Amino acid sequence: MMANNINVPEIRFNGFTDAWTQRKFSEIVKRVSEQSNASNLPKVEFEDIISDEGRLNKDISQKFDNRKGIAFEPDHILYGKLRPYLKNWLFANFKGVALGDFWVYEAINSSPTFNYYLIQGEKYQEVANLSTGTKMPRSDWNVVSETDFFIPFDMAEQTAIGSFFRNLDDIIAATQRQVAGLKQLKAAYLQQMFPQAGECVPRVRFAGFTEKWELRELGTISIKVSDKNKGIVYSETLTNSAERGIVSQRDFFDKDISNQKNLDGYFIVQPNDFVYNPRISNHAPVGPIKRNLLGRTGVMSPLYYVFRITDGDLTFIEKYFESIYWHEFMNLNGDNGVRADRFNIKDSVFEKMPIPFPSLAEQTTIGNFLRNLDMQIETQSEKMEKLKQLKAAYLQKMFV
Repeated sequence: MMANNINVPEIRFNGFTDAWTQRKFSEIVKRVSEQSNASNLPKVEFEDIISDEGRLNKDISQKFDNRKGIAFEPDHILYGKLRPYLKNWLFANFKGVALGDFWVYEAINSSPTFNYYLIQGEKYQEVANLSTGTKMPRSDWNVVSETDFFIPFDMAEQTAIGSFFRNLDDIIAATQRQVAGLKQLKAAYLQQMFPQAGECVPRVRFAGFTEKWELRELGTISIKVSDKNKGIVYSETLTNSAERGIVSQRDFFDKDISNQKNLDGYFIVQPNDFVYNPRISNHAPVGPIKRNLLGRTGVMSPLYYVFRITDGDLTFIEKYFESIYWHEFMNLNGDNGVRADRFNIKDSVFEKMPIPFPSLAEQTTIGNFLRNLDMQIETQSEKMEKLKQLKAAYLQKMFV
């Protein structure tokens, strides 16, 4: 039901019509301060919680030690007061000890679940971010505790709101598990659908394919692209991200990093060209190789190695470079460079990289299979993002 009164939310459940009542935050929650070093209780630290998602990123049920922290019970709320903009919160469903800069909340004459979503709303976040300190900003309890919030007088309405958001969170979590499961499945297939070192066939194959795979040097199935953007025909600068693939530099950095005056020296990258980025990261320990799937031509810095496949199925080769099998060649043949964040390998050596090469029909079958998995991951990821956006919208409209 929609509402216009400033003392009630824009959207509320049918059957509730009373105006919401104004309460200081300290009147609806009590800060728990009891210290404990109980060695039989699991310990929760900042790094154990996924920011803005309110869930643990690991199993801490056996994380026992004698460090001292704030003891919490089920239905207590952990709120990370350090760097509050990180939105570090957790609704406890077990007994434990919170280590570090947490506030632990216990509900007073209010629904703990309602309070949990209240702290995720814009108003609470606004006052929580009125923090003290610069290098290590922390929320100021004197500000937060004295801030007035509107809450339903009727406990049934509080419970209904809390249950609604809890159910929405459960759906989001289930979708997140689906995405994670599909990514794990893809990773397993990437390990099994290409030959292991020293082997000439993969351990998992589609029916009907029995021939041995051959090894082809990268330079025999591709050509290096060295066409310069003379006259600055193309103005969109692309970048190669280990996580996102080839994207527009403006989309990735929210601005153009390249100097528009120097674009005539950049390489032209056409659709389906492959790009090796020598920058290393946790996601790409030897640098990523990605395919331009944008459907348009752009330019890239000459620091990148751009190549165009002349023989083979593009999707199969794209997926091979998502595996880790080519990393061994890079590690064995790379040069020791000056910069620790860049991998160094000569072009002439890079082009000798061995690529496992089955028949074109088998390449196509493997490529299509893995692409289909990608589409499922993308579909579920989009669903998850839409659910998060829906939750954010409801947080705005179902609280005052």
